[in-house]
Amino acid sequence: MSSFSPTFPNSTPNWVPMVMFSTCSTKCNVTSDAFVYPILIKAAGKCGVVFHAHCIRMGHDWDRFIRNAIIDMYGKFGPLEFARELFDEIPERAVADWNAMISGYWNWGNEVEARGLSDLMPEKNMVTWTAMVTGYSRRKDLEKAGKKIFDELGTYKNLVTRNAMISAYARVGDLASARELFDKMPQKNVISWNSIIAGYAQNGQSKVAIDLFKDMIAKDVLPDEVTMVRVISACGHLGALEFGNWAVNFLEKHQIKLSISGYNALIFMYSKCGNMKDAEEVFQSMEARDVISYKTLITGFAAYGNAIEAVELSWKMKKENIEPDRITYIGLLTACSHGGLLEEGQRIFDSIKDPDSDHYACMVDLLIRNGKLDESKCLIGSMAMHPRAGVYGSLLHASRVHKRIDLGEFAASKLFEIEPENSGNYVLLSNIYASAARWEDVERVRGLMTIGGVKKTTGWSWVEHEGEMHKFIVGDRSHERSADIYRVLSETEKKMRLAGYMADMSCVLKYVEEEEMVGAHSEKMAVAYALLVTEPHSVTRVVKNLRICRDCHTAIKIISKLGGREIIVRDNNRFHCFSEGHCSCKDYW
Repeated sequence: MSSFSPTFPNSTPNWVPMVMFSTCSTKCNVTSDAFVYPILIKAAGKCGVVFHAHCIRMGHDWDRFIRNAIIDMYGKFGPLEFARELFDEIPERAVADWNAMISGYWNWGNEVEARGLSDLMPEKNMVTWTAMVTGYSRRKDLEKAGKKIFDELGTYKNLVTRNAMISAYARVGDLASARELFDKMPQKNVISWNSIIAGYAQNGQSKVAIDLFKDMIAKDVLPDEVTMVRVISACGHLGALEFGNWAVNFLEKHQIKLSISGYNALIFMYSKCGNMKDAEEVFQSMEARDVISYKTLITGFAAYGNAIEAVELSWKMKKENIEPDRITYIGLLTACSHGGLLEEGQRIFDSIKDPDSDHYACMVDLLIRNGKLDESKCLIGSMAMHPRAGVYGSLLHASRVHKRIDLGEFAASKLFEIEPENSGNYVLLSNIYASAARWEDVERVRGLMTIGGVKKTTGWSWVEHEGEMHKFIVGDRSHERSADIYRVLSETEKKMRLAGYMADMSCVLKYVEEEEMVGAHSEKMAVAYALLVTEPHSVTRVVKNLRICRDCHTAIKIISKLGGREIIVRDNNRFHCFSEGHCSCKDYW
């Protein structure tokens, strides 16, 4: 990563053309021809209103190209009423005028006017149909209209409308229809690939998104920044650092320039992969940053337990006059919680103008981690809004750590009302009972799950090797090297027992099936595979969809000491960096 140097695209603020034009016209006493104005209006963006006034003074306002550019400007930036007034005054409207007005209505969410204008059009062209399909694709109402119009296009179907439909299907989560349309397209461009890759990435299927990107490269379609942002973000979600680094090298090789969003994606990727050094290096190399840059890095520090770094970053943020948003505050409070910074966390919480339930959840967690359980319960009682699941979730997890069964029962009862389908709450309460050998209560909780039809969420873990992601579930034997993996597990367990390890059975329900025993948990299998295929003393990175259990946490600490390895596990709560028999979470998660 150290060789990566940022290259920002040449970006000109939209007021620059206006200043240059005004200065040149004044100093040189030059009267510009009408053909210049449409270009200037489009370049000026929302500042194009100044050119509208100038065109009126110069008598150019009835030029059809200028008029169309002005309508388009008001359609994009408002006021939309001004666009409609200009449109109504046109004696002979061109198709381009209709299209600009229809697009304006779609842009501002006015479906009724958009459809009524399209129905009145004496002639429609490809731009008209594309505007209608694109407009509906922004809504989640395909059954009613985006799809109906597309099906009626007939010979008007083209690359643009197909791309719009792929995006629309993806937006509502209909990936099957999106993929079917994509596969049947007679031709594809980079936007087609971006649409389908984004669809899978946005719907939690990051691995498929990366596989599609590999297909795109194999077909010699050159990605653009949009593609790379999606793929780099997908690498972050998967914890695929190897392939993420390959993508960075691809950026350099093909000289794909990045905007702020591209650099933010890099920060996200490195942060989610537990590589805070490179995440911070990208951040420091940026010529300009926004709130996303800051909150992404702050959230990364928080997940890794680097509380001081997160707080210092917030000070830098304020010096640059960038206001924190709600996610930034969540990151800061989480960082203070993981780092035990009670006073700083309290100060940050007090500075939030309108704290929401998630901010309260972070504050509850912070109080609990500092042993102030009763204070946390009082804080919940003082909330102006109805507490969400995260608030009681913090209490439930704290009751496990502090062995407060009464607190756990209180929190669980609330959670069963708020999110009755969440199996994690039932499992955690049953584990609390199991740790106290209250087996009748364990069975009672299992009965509640059965009555409510609640299924226990399957735990899985990812580990990357040579750019490919390998997924494991509890008791998994589907992997091509499963025999070797179980052999490594057995050999490792023998070594751990000699070092004093004993399996912690309190984290499983009584009478569980054999394959659900802790020895075959997904994170252990992922670590065993890494031990099998990587060199000694290398860094192992595992991503898990649930919180790591206490037994696996203990086991991986011992493995890190026996093998002299750094093992980084990202569960659904935070990072655990295991090294020399210790964990960065200090056994509190």
